[in-house]
Amino acid sequence: MVAEQATSETQSANQKNEFVKWYVIHTYSGYENKVKTNLEHRIQSMDVTHKIFRVVVPTEEEVEIKNGQRRTVQRKIFPGYVLVEMQLDDESWFVVRNTPGVTSFVGHGNSPTPLPDTEVQAILKQMREEKPQVRITYHKADRVKIIDGPFAEFLGSVDGVDEEKTKLRVLVSMFGRETPVELDFLQVEKA
Repeated sequence: MVAEQATSETQSANQKNEFVKWYVIHTYSGYENKVKTNLEHRIQSMDVTHKIFRVVVPTEEEVEIKNGQRRTVQRKIFPGYVLVEMQLDDESWFVVRNTPGVTSFVGHGNSPTPLPDTEVQAILKQMREEKPQVRITYHKADRVKIIDGPFAEFLGSVDGVDEEKTKLRVLVSMFGRETPVELDFLQVEKA
């Protein structure tokens, strides 16, 4: 009897998993986190925790360098979109669709289209990556002032950008000619 009940529970869990898919909802741009919070409150208050499991705003860490300061910020991978893991039926559709800030489900016509598992796994993996991306704010020909190192206070122009190494090649006027100098992003600021 206990074995039958355990088998029955395992089968129902497996059936439930067959119907649980990831869907994309479109939101007003800039309201992704507010929609996530509102939807999580609605899931609790409307008692649909057994149908809607996770709400995710896809973000990644990005290193931003401004005024010679390095800081890590969260950047939305898909602005205006939120991922929802749910078992789609009329009740769960109603809860999500009528959440303030949600404009629609992504899909064909009125029918939400689930994301393929491979895409979901790739997005979630990208979010878990531990190495933050570096946001490049320098471009070739930008005028910069060197603020650190032996060339501090020199002015120059960016000749090349190496994003992987977070290095710049800057042309500095020395000894009557332009000399290329390799510098870290933190050693310069826009002039």
